[in-house]
Amino acid sequence: MKNKKNKLPYSLETGLIHGKSLTKKWDFSHHVVPPISSSCTFRLESTRRGALGFAEFAHHTGQQAVKSRAPIYIYDRLGEPNKEVLEENLAAAEKGDIAVTFSTGMAAVAAALGAVTGVGDEIIAHNILYGCTYSLLTNWYPRYQISTKFVDMKDPRNIKKLITSHTRVIYFETPVNPTLELIDIAAVVRMVKEANKKRPKTRKIYVVIDNTFASPYCQRPLEFGVDFVIASLTKNICGFGTDMGGVVIGPNWSYDILLLYRKDFGGALAAKSAWPLLVYGLPSLSVRMRQQMISAHAISTFLQSDPRVKFVSYPGLKSFPQYELAQKQMRDYDGKFAPGSILYFTLKGKTPQIQHKRGAKFINYVAKNAYSITLAVSLGHIRTLIEHPSSMTHSAIPLVEQMNSGLDPGGIRLSIGLEKPADIIRDLAKALDNL
Repeated sequence: MKNKKNKLPYSLETGLIHGKSLTKKWDFSHHVVPPISSSCTFRLESTRRGALGFAEFAHHTGQQAVKSRAPIYIYDRLGEPNKEVLEENLAAAEKGDIAVTFSTGMAAVAAALGAVTGVGDEIIAHNILYGCTYSLLTNWYPRYQISTKFVDMKDPRNIKKLITSHTRVIYFETPVNPTLELIDIAAVVRMVKEANKKRPKTRKIYVVIDNTFASPYCQRPLEFGVDFVIASLTKNICGFGTDMGGVVIGPNWSYDILLLYRKDFGGALAAKSAWPLLVYGLPSLSVRMRQQMISAHAISTFLQSDPRVKFVSYPGLKSFPQYELAQKQMRDYDGKFAPGSILYFTLKGKTPQIQHKRGAKFINYVAKNAYSITLAVSLGHIRTLIEHPSSMTHSAIPLVEQMNSGLDPGGIRLSIGLEKPADIIRDLAKALDNL
């Protein structure tokens, strides 16, 4: 029987709570909350059914007979209900065709890049990346003869100059971790489309974006023509700091190869992690982000007004250098400006060394004395988290390269939680007074 509810014009925010009201991944006829799957292997009534399940795995193109009935579950790494219902909802959240989940955000990064590159290929990446992504591209991919060129992508013309016949991926984060500078997604996509006109389909260049900082609530790069979106589910989508996960959202044709990558390289998201992401994380994303953005604007305005602060980077401030671009590409599901919940700021000092020293002193004071702010890595948490990127999350990048790329060694990253903003401001003010 057709489910007419899915055809009614409900908002996507409501969809993140209810998901598909009918899915062949699980029987929702009686469960208000999806049940948790606790088995890593599944009973098969015959070897024939087992053989059919393996034959159908990662073999979806054009097989309507397979889509017309429930999947044959065999082993958790291949697929299980909680992951697959979550994937349906994540694809909807990013407005993509398909989603495949992984155990961590870095597993998702590796899968997206591994699925479309091979020996002799090149990746062009922005010159500031999350430290572990930088390490993957510089320490590991060269072993497979996959090279990476780093360039400032704020000007897309810089990318065009580096494209060769070996180029397969344009990779960046926007907003960039941790500086929050933006890359013009539409401009990059236009440039790559033009370059692809002269290339055979087998050598197409793919645009891959890490959308972790913004989350699908604030930005959906696929709407701009991007090929793949990656996100760490551990951050905004989980929201509570309890479970790790990653996801790749992309076109229909990529579903099989991403599933095969997960099967052969491992890195499958555990059902017990998929369940809270499905039941608590994604459904509460919108309401969490709305409150966190209100707080982020109040806190960034406070920091910007303090004479001891050198600069504050937050896309929601009119002083943000790329404010117009932020308004163009960072929009929520209702089309309203959604600049996210992360701040990046630096304290004043005559030299970078002094700025670094004052930043460390500031963070250490917060760690020991603040009640509403916690010194910890990660972001998108209901608790406000502070960290020092240069020596922590981005320490894999040599200090000289950090400075040459514009990553201030004294920079402080602040991920705004759900505490009352006045309490966060009070703790920040006390730390500033202690300098």
